[in-house]
Amino acid sequence: MMIERIEYGGWQNNLLLANEHAELVLTLDIGPRVISYRKPGGANVLKNYADHLGGSGESGWVNRGGHRFWLAPESDRSYAPDNSPVKHEVVGEGIVRLVNESAPPWRIRKELTVSLAPDSSTVTLEHRAVNEGSVPVSLATWALTVMTPGGLELIPLPPLGEHPRDLQPNRTMVAWPYTDLSDPRWRFGAMLITLRQTDDGSPAKLGLSHREKWIGYLTRNDLFIKTFAHEEGEAYPDFGCNFETFTNSDMLEIESLGPLRTLAPGESVAHTERWHLFADVPEPDSLKERALVEWIEPMLKRIGI
Repeated sequence: MMIERIEYGGWQNNLLLANEHAELVLTLDIGPRVISYRKPGGANVLKNYADHLGGSGESGWVNRGGHRFWLAPESDRSYAPDNSPVKHEVVGEGIVRLVNESAPPWRIRKELTVSLAPDSSTVTLEHRAVNEGSVPVSLATWALTVMTPGGLELIPLPPLGEHPRDLQPNRTMVAWPYTDLSDPRWRFGAMLITLRQTDDGSPAKLGLSHREKWIGYLTRNDLFIKTFAHEEGEAYPDFGCNFETFTNSDMLEIESLGPLRTLAPGESVAHTERWHLFADVPEPDSLKERALVEWIEPMLKRIGI
């Protein structure tokens, strides 16, 4: 396991977290943000906005790409700038905590704890929000991973039921006003929803109450898998979404959300997701739904799904 300070994209202060299976770059001059995730010697599976790299101190929020930590529901509070240096602490082997101190008017401290497993590409990310204000606030932690363009997102669906045996609904799907469900980038199947990122696509966003545990993204023979939980009985933002995805002509985002909570001063809430990276995977025999399901199944088994 390696943790060392490196230059990246014009920022002088970044942490490289690396083992034989994966490399992560965490920014320290801005953030908290994971700006790169790749196999050693491989390509970054996260989108970077070249014009945004190396900058800091801007008065407004800047995308930059990579993985960021927001607060839901989406509002001005979500766009609080993360353009200043973060505090960091190595809290264990391959474990780093990044802290964005609270600022007016919202006074929410963000803590991102990133852990790289010693013997695999698995990364565990805990997103914790702490209310350091003087009044209660309602929020959910929101983790947004900006993927490199040109890939195919795989979104599993719950098993189909039978009529008239199964009379109750088993899924919730939420569409944003600018989302055209007839857009050919979407394919709605019996086992999967797929979404392709293209350089001519207009903005589109979809959310799910997602209990299937994983989302995949295939690009350049690299398969990225994000896993996260759905906590039964908890309220979630955006009509109950713990998963959302957004795409435009630049990139595609894979987003997980924690439960919606009201935090008294001093209280905190957190949610965790995990990443897995399979490099140089063989291409699926077909992009038909059943072929994709059969293709990804062995890799899901390797990560315990």
